[in-house]
Order: sequence, then structure tokens, then C-alpha cells
Amino acid sequence: MWTSLEVVASTGSTNTDLATRAPELPEGAVLVAEEQSAGRGRLDRSWVAPARSGLFFSVLFKPGDAVPQEQWGWLTLLAGVATATGLSRAAGVDTALKWPNDLLVSVEGEERKTGGILAERVADGVVVGIGLNVTLTEEELPVPAAGSLLLAKATVTDREPLLKAVLRSLEEWYGNWRAAGGDPAASGLQETYAAGCATLGRHVRAELPGGRTLTGTAEAVDTDGRLVIRTAEGTHEAVGAGDVVHLRSVH
Repeated sequence: MWTSLEVVASTGSTNTDLATRAPELPEGAVLVAEEQSAGRGRLDRSWVAPARSGLFFSVLFKPGDAVPQEQWGWLTLLAGVATATGLSRAAGVDTALKWPNDLLVSVEGEERKTGGILAERVADGVVVGIGLNVTLTEEELPVPAAGSLLLAKATVTDREPLLKAVLRSLEEWYGNWRAAGGDPAASGLQETYAAGCATLGRHVRAELPGGRTLTGTAEAVDTDGRLVIRTAEGTHEAVGAGDVVHLRSVH
């Protein structure tokens, strides 16, 4: 699967770099940075961490005709499932998913964001960037609500085996999804994502594009990868984009 792997000491954003070079690169190109000076999350938020304190890398997928383009949006959720699976195997740490693209770990019983995923369309494919806090201490965290694998008491914090584990998991999940023609149900992706998604069953507030806010219970992830929210009035609305805030668990 992985046709090339390049490691650079520092760059602005691995996603930007890989997206720029995507037209001449084959599928499976991987770009890893020891440090990112302009790492980006969703909604153009910045992602900053000390050099060599985390995994910052991007991969290039070119599903081609094997997967209809309307299913390519699942690559964000697929990367979440693959990363969580890989970290569980390699580091013995339970990683939950916050819809659509945050990776959560438990630090002293508290839910903390330790990673994020950003997928961007390029001419003939998708660049998926993964940022993961590995060895950050409490003092190094960018915000108090952040976490790291070290703080979550991971058994392994050596970045090389962690990167290999995540890439191995990505290859496995992507291969199954591609073989199923991008069908999230047939590939097992939809079910596995739902099983590991900490957002489901929670009372949430979704801050939607255009300034609208939706509050309710997150009930499901539909076949398009959208979050289905049941409002207090009993109506259901599928959210495809926006920022979701966990308010409390629903029992």
C-alpha cells in the first residue's frame, strides 16, 4: 500500500505539502514531519506541539473508480477507526472517537482530545492528515482539555512502532473499504465507527455552518457518515458538517 515514506525535520503542514505534490505522486505516499509550524485542524484551527512530541503525518489515497466519489467522505471516519485500532494494539490505550474526527483518551478518568484528523480533496484523490500527541506533558499541552498518550499511560510512546501500527491498520481498513466499493456497511466500517464513537448516546450541541445551533441526543451515524441528532421535539436531523460539543451522557 505505502509506495513512499518521507520524513522531514520541520514543515508548515504535511497536508499542504502532500496536497501540492499529489498530482505526480502515486497512491500510498506518506509524509511525516518531526515538527509542524502551521499544522491545521478542522475549521482552520491551528495545531501546535513541540518538535518530536507527537506523530504528524499525511497519507495520499486515490480510490479511483473503485469507490464512488460520494463515498470518499468516509475516509475521515476510516482514518479515525484505523488510528484507534492501531493505537489499541500497539500502545494498549483505549482511544475513543468524537464525531467526526477527534481522537479521545482518558486521563485520570477525564476525556481528553489527543489527536485529530483532517481530510482534504485533491485533484484525483484525498489527502488525510493525522496529528497525535504522544509524549506531551501537562505543561506542554496547548490547552488544558488536551491529552497525550503519555498522560493516558500508554505502554509504548516510541513514535516509530506507533506510526507503523497506524499505517498497518490504515492499510487493512482502506483495503476492506475499497474492496467493498466504499460501502460503509459491507466493509464493517460503519458498525465499527459507531461502536467506538463516544459521541453516540450523548447530549450534544452542534454548531453548524451559518451560525445555527442544534441541541439534542446523538443517536447514529448514517450511511453518508453524518451524525443523526434527535432534538427535544423528537425530530431527527443529520449533520454533515459542524462542530459538536459533548454536553453529558444520556442514560
